[in-house]
Amino acid sequence: MPQGLPRRIRYAFVTQGLLLILAVVFGVSVVTLITRDALISQRLEVEAKAFWERRAGLRPPGQLPATNAIQGYFRENGDPDSGVPAVFRPLPDGMNYMYRMQRAVLVERRPDGMLYLVLQTRTVDRLMWSSAAALILLGLLAALAITALTYRKSRSIVLPVNRLAEEVARWDPMQGEMSAPLAISAGAGDPSREVRALSSALHGLTGRVAEFVQRERDFTRDASHELRTPLTVIRVASDMLLSDPALPPHGRRSLERIQRAGRDMEAVIDAFLILAREGGVAPVSEEFDVREVALEEIDKAQGLLTGKPVELQLAGDASPRLFAPRAVLGVVLGNLLRNACHFTERGSIEVAIGPDAVVIRDTGIGMSAETLRHAFEPFYRADAFSPMGKGFGLTIANRLARRFGWDLVLESEPEVGTVATLRFTPANGS
Repeated sequence: MPQGLPRRIRYAFVTQGLLLILAVVFGVSVVTLITRDALISQRLEVEAKAFWERRAGLRPPGQLPATNAIQGYFRENGDPDSGVPAVFRPLPDGMNYMYRMQRAVLVERRPDGMLYLVLQTRTVDRLMWSSAAALILLGLLAALAITALTYRKSRSIVLPVNRLAEEVARWDPMQGEMSAPLAISAGAGDPSREVRALSSALHGLTGRVAEFVQRERDFTRDASHELRTPLTVIRVASDMLLSDPALPPHGRRSLERIQRAGRDMEAVIDAFLILAREGGVAPVSEEFDVREVALEEIDKAQGLLTGKPVELQLAGDASPRLFAPRAVLGVVLGNLLRNACHFTERGSIEVAIGPDAVVIRDTGIGMSAETLRHAFEPFYRADAFSPMGKGFGLTIANRLARRFGWDLVLESEPEVGTVATLRFTPANGS
């Protein structure tokens, strides 16, 4: 299965199985070794007790044990040559296990001498480790069986959840809601009540999200359409007034500002319509000169600097061409320029055109790191009481840039200024 969650569960169970196998092998080995030593110790202690009882006359006298398994030696006090092999003489009192020689030696000291009982452990070792191997084999089979059964059960529980995640990942809210609640395939097993409840809840959520997206698109489209009517009236009326030769200069300037604001509003409406069609019909595009659009927006922005000691200039000799809606680039550059004009009280604003970017630098109040992080959020303003703007211009500019694959980056420092870089892919190498 290529799915991530089942794969991680499989790895977890494989790791658990390996650890369980190691635990079984180690545990059985330790228990076998302890049991072996206990049996040997008990056997030798019984033989030693019987010998001392015979020597004390409590039992019929007899010789030291001398069988295929046990060999006994006794050294009386003061007897340097008692027949005890040299390898056993240095051993301390008590049980001594000589694993390499497969011997176990019990040394007991009494007032009349020392007793050495030597047991060959080859037969005991063979018996104990054969039993241990059988126990380990049974333990491994049991561990594998339990792990396999548990894995199958966990897999049957997880597969519906994984399938549900795949369905949600494939769902596109722009294409409507999911056709039906999650249908579990026959091979996935019977989903639990919780999985069925989660499937039903997610299906309902997708429907509500799809309705919300459609409602937002309808509102944006309808509102933008309705706004065109009063804008058309404003434009026609201002044109008629401007044609009056008796209009005073200050009235002509005001009407020209009204016309510029009307054209800006129409461009914003076009941008809203483009954003409302995200994922739908592509907007009408054309090839145009970026420099011409930048000059138009600079001319519009000049009126915002009236009475301010701010120089707005164009820099750079590049003249790249783009294939996109011309009005979209105008809206993006216009919003960036309006921001620069609003927040620059003295100094300069420079619009530099490069082969693949437009860079707008200002010497305004700048933004802190915290403000910069929220700059593209709707309605966010560093100064909530400022009358300038509603905190929506940068959001529109950023959404439009992403819509057409452009990259809008802001760099800023308080009391130094802001640099806005709009990077795009030119239509040709010019």
